[in-house]
Amino acid sequence: MKNKKTPINNNIRAKEVRLVAGEGEHFGVVPIAKALQVAEERGLDLVQVTDNVTPPVCKVIDYGKYAYKENKKKKKQEKTANFQVKVIRLGFSISEHDMKTRIGSAEKFLEEGNHVKIVLPLKGRQKALQEVGREKINKFLLMLKEKVEVKTEKELGKEPRGLTITVSKK
Repeated sequence: MKNKKTPINNNIRAKEVRLVAGEGEHFGVVPIAKALQVAEERGLDLVQVTDNVTPPVCKVIDYGKYAYKENKKKKKQEKTANFQVKVIRLGFSISEHDMKTRIGSAEKFLEEGNHVKIVLPLKGRQKALQEVGREKINKFLLMLKEKVEVKTEKELGKEPRGLTITVSKK
């Protein structure tokens, strides 16, 4: 990803710009000289907020605050975009020890920042015993919540091959 700097004040190369003041006041399309004059009168900067339209949209705002907000927004997007969905499969007749082993794996995945999809496949007659399966998943979640704070991304639901729920770290 290329890190390009936002054009401000005299670095804006367009002859005309669509000018908007910081409070949402619209001036319409004006020559760059008039836009720079308006910004100077208010003691603020002329910042080009879009470059893919003609004429470009420019705002009369404090560039420092604008850059801070844009940086914060970009970091939040990066933070939320970097995760994978890891799958933990539980058996219908899973033992206590095996469940603790899978909780350790789920805890590790959550600490890495990934989401965890818990799957309990139901086969044959097990499909008639969905409530028992729901209890197994709820027990797993209770044991997991003792180790890590989790929030539900996708509620516990029935899918064609069994029950699933997706969780992530709070």
